[in-house]
Amino acid sequence: MKYELLIVRYGEIALKSRATRKHFESCLVTNIKNALKRKKITCNIKKEWGRIYVYTDRVQESILILKKIFGIVSVSPAIRTESNMDSISELALKISEVFLTKEKSFAIKATRTGEHAFTSQDVAVKIGNDVVEATKASVNLTKPDFELFIEIRDENAYIFTEKIRGTGGMPLGTQGKAIAFIDTPKSILAAWLIMKRGCATYFAVNNTDMKKMLENFMLKWNIPHPHVIFLKTSQDDKIYGQLEDIAIQGKCDAFVTGETVYDKKHSHLPTDKETGYYPVLRPLIAFDEKEVNRRCKKLGIKT
Repeated sequence: MKYELLIVRYGEIALKSRATRKHFESCLVTNIKNALKRKKITCNIKKEWGRIYVYTDRVQESILILKKIFGIVSVSPAIRTESNMDSISELALKISEVFLTKEKSFAIKATRTGEHAFTSQDVAVKIGNDVVEATKASVNLTKPDFELFIEIRDENAYIFTEKIRGTGGMPLGTQGKAIAFIDTPKSILAAWLIMKRGCATYFAVNNTDMKKMLENFMLKWNIPHPHVIFLKTSQDDKIYGQLEDIAIQGKCDAFVTGETVYDKKHSHLPTDKETGYYPVLRPLIAFDEKEVNRRCKKLGIKT
């Protein structure tokens, strides 16, 4: 199928107040534009309440990028048509005839927003009957071989066949700044978890191997021009002073460490009480070693 746009969905943003939600949506749109621009993918982005639509002629390439952008819950390549029953049926049949045969089963999942002369159930019944007549496929609402999604929003209808899972979380840059001390592979995971919560993050390293691993990881996650700072010393008693200087210059709000409860050697960072000003965030503190390794493997971080 020749898809013409991507439907982008978000999750937690929808729980915010109207003003905050509008700001977070704008941040997410900007992050999408920048990520696609870095890959030289042209696009036109439109935003509605609860949805972001990305129009591009490079749909498959864009999916690989969008599903790794923080804040995006799912993505669907789709085709748009008018929100009347005849137009929806015509497009639904074209798509169904590509995927269905009489040996397969299907289900219609219809949703509707706005005022129309029909309900979502009316759409599902009408389109389902049309598909059965055209393809001779059977209906199976429990475990179908094929699902056809119809999303009707005011004057437009969008039809798609899959929902591709995204990273979720909050748009990067909506939750202040942090500085992550990267001294082990698992500290990269800690930084990733903080970025997933929306924190713009500076990175401090004192090892060339870790610097290279970090930079390669950031490229895979569309992190724009990460601020990677190489510390001048590896002495434990001097690292905090350098991190504090970086935090002041970058106007950061907190430190991030990959410290866990099973560490034999604790972080170079002092405790919250000792810093006096900067809180120390430890995203991995509740994970055991097996869980940390599982998450690192899933993200492609070599431990």
